[in-house]
Amino acid sequence: MPVKAPSTAMVFAAGLGKRMLPVTLSVPKPMIKIGGKPMIDHMLDRFARAGTRRAVVNVHYLADQIESHLASRTDLEIIISDERDELLDQGGGIAKALPWLGSEPIFMCNTDALWLEGPKQNLLRLAAAWDPARMDILLLVAATTASVGVDWPGDFFMDAEGRLTRRAETKVAPFVYAGVGIVKPELFAGQTRKIFPLAPFFWAAAQRGRLFGQRLDGLWLHVGAPDMIEEAELAIARSVI
Repeated sequence: MPVKAPSTAMVFAAGLGKRMLPVTLSVPKPMIKIGGKPMIDHMLDRFARAGTRRAVVNVHYLADQIESHLASRTDLEIIISDERDELLDQGGGIAKALPWLGSEPIFMCNTDALWLEGPKQNLLRLAAAWDPARMDILLLVAATTASVGVDWPGDFFMDAEGRLTRRAETKVAPFVYAGVGIVKPELFAGQTRKIFPLAPFFWAAAQRGRLFGQRLDGLWLHVGAPDMIEEAELAIARSVI
């Protein structure tokens, strides 16, 4: 049976991109080109190939550039969640977008998470691994020591069933969050806060034993700072030789 990917994706494109200064003085982080095209297009292209039909994109910093660029896409329905007046953080961004996201599980993604694909599409592998009876959140994870641009000691440990636990502060963990996941929108329903982060929802799901990981097949490229742009470009160039 063919894998059915979530029909909707929440794309986080509203951040200030402070770690990318001075590049982001004039260009929002999602519009920085890697491998010849803006980072946001790398993710949207993958969603379109996986069969996702709609992308809700939140915008804040230099929002006009992102909105103007996305207006030309026809392979996905693009819905702009406007946060120009107030940046809501990722959790608050999902809560604001709930009317467009629906009740079924959705993809969520950061725009600085890129990868060189393995033999199979990682988004379809993620969708195939999704089990709503056991999971509230499923994250794509990459090996900490075998990724480009990882400058922190990892995020998660993973057991034989794929269940994730949080790295203790003094530990080094073998897996990092690769910036893409599947989540139940219902986790954000009824929130009384307007501005709040996403990470605590990961930790709460982990405590319930309902946070899982799917290991990325390929090479993950974390493009979080200016010096990582060159690293990512070199990795892409080597992959096509």
